[in-house]
Amino acid sequence: MNLILRPTTDADFAFAFEVKKNAMGLHISSRWGWDEEYQLNVHKQRWSEKPWFIIMLREEVIGTVSIHEQPDFIRFGEFYLLNGFRRKGLGSMILSEFLKDCDQSKRAVQLEYLKWNPVGSLYKRHGFKVVSENEIYYFMVREPRS
Repeated sequence: MNLILRPTTDADFAFAFEVKKNAMGLHISSRWGWDEEYQLNVHKQRWSEKPWFIIMLREEVIGTVSIHEQPDFIRFGEFYLLNGFRRKGLGSMILSEFLKDCDQSKRAVQLEYLKWNPVGSLYKRHGFKVVSENEIYYFMVREPRS
């Protein structure tokens, strides 16, 4: 498969919001309802805080991810695939390649996800461990493998 991550441009902002809505809308609205204005404001904040990438399958734009280098770890987040591309092994492929690079550079990876989002099983399969939690999120870490 020809999966590519390319840095976002300002023109990708609307797509990034739509893919988040497509991937997370059900999980968010099941708990709080979907407030478009609020979610757009959260998205604007996240967009400005960290580097985002567009996930492409060949020439098709299929999702987003944020890979944010920190001094002691890498933060992995904003990992959303459009509905038609989920549950096909693409998320596992993207995560596996990313984690190989982290292992080679001996970098730990941190992430969080909504407790009721089934994506946790993907992260657990790839060696992430829950290190803390609050009422909304599980916070996970994966140490580099040798």
